[in-house]
Amino acid sequence: MPIDRRTFLLSSSSLLSSGSALLAAEPAGLVPLVVNGKEAASFYCGPEWDKPFLYPIRTVSGKAISRGYPLEKIAGEPTDHAWHRGLWYGHGIVNGQDFWREQGREKTARLVGKGAPVVRKRGGRPSVTAEFSMVTPAGKSLGSMRQEWGIADRGSLRLIDATITMDADQGEPLVFGDTDDGGFAFRLNDAFRQDRGAKLRNSSGLETTEQIWGKPAHWVDYSAVIDGVPTGVAIFDHPGNLRYPTAWHARGYSLCAANPFATRSFSKGKGPDGSFTLAAGKQLRLRYRVVVHEGPLEPAAIEKLHGEWASR
Repeated sequence: MPIDRRTFLLSSSSLLSSGSALLAAEPAGLVPLVVNGKEAASFYCGPEWDKPFLYPIRTVSGKAISRGYPLEKIAGEPTDHAWHRGLWYGHGIVNGQDFWREQGREKTARLVGKGAPVVRKRGGRPSVTAEFSMVTPAGKSLGSMRQEWGIADRGSLRLIDATITMDADQGEPLVFGDTDDGGFAFRLNDAFRQDRGAKLRNSSGLETTEQIWGKPAHWVDYSAVIDGVPTGVAIFDHPGNLRYPTAWHARGYSLCAANPFATRSFSKGKGPDGSFTLAAGKQLRLRYRVVVHEGPLEPAAIEKLHGEWASR
């Protein structure tokens, strides 16, 4: 029997506030992450989803700025790319399989949970860790992926940390093909579309999707004025990541993804092959920080925040 979402949130909030570890009920398909007594986001990881994701992306004041579709119907909102949900990780070519698009399980690979995710809360900061098998449409496991997410608020900033670890633990390498469709990504609502006045910029001082798409940068920020308040989301790439600083699948329709595996795709076929082979028995770890900000936050301030985090 499905678990009522509201009941699950209330019971989980009580457990989290006690500081104890929580094994989330797998049938619920979601794990709430509670900051200062309020749900900051939920981690969706049930069998109905082809890959896990964090949704919604909220500001500290509680304003949801991620696109609602396909979880919520919002009048006038576009319904393209149903796999663009909040914050997530995926890649379009892994051993020839598509872990990015979701076009039916007879065509699309997916991440299958190995067990219930584990939620902890330390110092008021909730985190969730979950393990997944990288499964082909035929049911073969290619390898494993661990996702770790944590949330903390600092004044008007919400800091979301993610660590994605791929493990070639099935006796064969994992080959990440060169494609711009992939990466650590967010999909925001229409206020963050370039054609509606949003500002897209990166750490190199470039602006607009035409200038920042496919370009390497320490960070990319999307910002807009919502209800009179400057609001935005920046993704940070970590210096310890493969091919730092990464290139970005930064689109004008409010999608942005940090993607180190698309050198040729980003250069329209002019650059070297960006494929990467993770040898059998090896792991690849990628770390990212997402900064959700309300109020003015200029590039110099974003750069300072990135430097503080990157030195860890």
